[in-house]
Formats: sequence, structure tokens, C-alpha cells
Amino acid sequence: MKKLLLNFTGIALSTCYTATLFAQSTPGTLTFTYTQTAPSVLATKNVLAVWIENNAGTFIKTKDRFVGGGTDDHLPTWMSKSSGGVAANASAASCSVVDATTGATRTSSTTPTAFGAKTIIWNGTDVSGTVVADGTYKIWIESAIKSPEPSNGAHSFITSFSFSKSTSTVNLTPAGDANFSAITINWVPATTTGVENNSGNPEISVFPNPTNGILNITYAKASTIEVIDILGVVVYKEKTEGSSAGTKIIDLSNFANGIYFVNVSNEMGASQNRIILNK
Repeated sequence: MKKLLLNFTGIALSTCYTATLFAQSTPGTLTFTYTQTAPSVLATKNVLAVWIENNAGTFIKTKDRFVGGGTDDHLPTWMSKSSGGVAANASAASCSVVDATTGATRTSSTTPTAFGAKTIIWNGTDVSGTVVADGTYKIWIESAIKSPEPSNGAHSFITSFSFSKSTSTVNLTPAGDANFSAITINWVPATTTGVENNSGNPEISVFPNPTNGILNITYAKASTIEVIDILGVVVYKEKTEGSSAGTKIIDLSNFANGIYFVNVSNEMGASQNRIILNK
């Protein structure tokens, strides 16, 4: 009887070990864009944090954090999450900003500005640099913009947007509101089958399509990006730095409305996307 129990236990442990060993963790690039509208109360400053969580609410990584010496208590949710559950009124110095863009409170003269269009890029890793498991993730935005400034522990706006990280490309345009609009979420995996693409052609995502002029091009591997009009004329060309994953934002608003083709090439081949420019 003892021998049978030991063998059964061994099988159970082996099964658990195998499931953990082969958990999918797809590398790739997330591009998140949004526009924050200036409030009607005529606030000119913005305290802001953007971060990634998994679907269970576990903090993954901060991407943007802009606070001043006297305003770091205006982002209580981000502070609690990024400090591992430390009290929300703890110092921002105790919070994780690995791989984040940081700075003082945003104004009309900073880069980025207090309000307007913003973009973050996430490479699918946590603060240790490890690619996280595939699944559902959330992008959170917390902002304090009231005029006068909010009392301690208060924020003006907090919202989140979900997406699926997997071996498949994801292009989402979630509905916005009066505060956050023009939202795009684009996840482009570095591989689609768990092995390298034998053709070597770059995997690309081009959005939004149709576009009013601003075009986002996300790629897993590229050396040259071209935009070609319907007559075959190259209207835009750029050499990328290296051949790793990245994102380019191109402004086509000076060109005429119509059909264009985006070519992304590397040493092995090229991929092409058809887009419509409609200003």
C-alpha cells in the first residue's frame, strides 16, 4: 500500500512540475496611446502614473510616473500597488519605477505636457526583466489635476483598460470618456508559434486604419520602413536602429487622402500593410 501511495504522489508531483515548466510567456511589444483632455476647472498641472497589472491585481511595472515633492500623495492607488501594499501615504521613493519614465508634475511646458496625447511602450516584462506569463493584463492611469490641488490621498481620475497578452497580435480601440480618449492598445508578439518565423519576414502592426494622419507602426524585426502611395511613389522612408522590436509613430497629415502601403523590411524579406488616409 505504501509503495502504491508513493508512486501516485510521484505522478501528481510530476504533472504539476510539467504544467509549470511549459507555462507560456510570450515576449513582445505593447503600445498604448491615449489623449487626456484638460479639465474644465482650468487646471494647468497634472500629477500622473501609468502602470501594468495582471488580472489578479498584482503590480507588474510602472511605465509613467510624474509627481512633485509635495504631490506624491495624490496617487494613492499607484503608490500602494507599486510599493507592495505599503500605506498609500508613504513616500514615492519607496515605490517601484524600474523601466519607467519619471519626472516632476507635468505642466504646459514639460515633455510630455500635462494634457494631450501620450504613448507608453511595454516589453512584456516585470521589474526583474522577466517576461511575464501570457494572460489578461490591465493598463491603469491615475491622475490628479484639480485646481486647487486635491487634499492628501485624493485623485481626480483613475481608470483601466484590459488586453490579452499571448502569441496573437491584438489591436484594440477601447471606448473613452470625457477625460481619456483616442485610446489604442496594440500587443505584437515577438513570435507567433513559439519558434522563429522561417520566412524571416517582419511581423508588423499598423494602426489606426483608417488614419487621420498619425500612424503607429509596431514591428518585431525591421531595418527599413517605407510608406508608398497608390502610384508607387515612396513618400516616407526611414532606416531603423538595429533589428529588434520597436514602434515608430509617423505623421502623414501633410499627404493627400487615399490609399497607401506600409512596407517593413529586414534582410530576409518584407511585409506590407494597406492603409487608408482620411483626414
